[in-house]
Amino acid sequence: MVPEPPAVIPSPAVNDEPARKGSNEGGDGALVPGGLPSRGAYVLAFLSVVFAGAFGGIIGYGLVDVGCKGDCGASVVIGLVVGALIGAIGVGVVAVLVLRAMAEWQRGGKRAR
Repeated sequence: MVPEPPAVIPSPAVNDEPARKGSNEGGDGALVPGGLPSRGAYVLAFLSVVFAGAFGGIIGYGLVDVGCKGDCGASVVIGLVVGALIGAIGVGVVAVLVLRAMAEWQRGGKRAR
């Protein structure tokens, strides 16, 4: 007979910080820091990046299409991709800054050190 290994009892996580709005205290036990933006804010930020990329692609396509004469298949695709990237990256930067500002505001302006 092979002896069974001793049972390991997990120790509870110690949280010195009081529970705040947005924390997952008493939920399924997952550790979520308090003061984070809501899930809706993340979804809105993601959708804004997607729409900005789509509209940037439309603008890039239109600019190349208006300025090009003759066979412009590759140029139009490059304009579409570059426009989409510029739009998505620009709005992505703004979305990240807004989400960070929301998190700091909900924490009460205290920086994590």
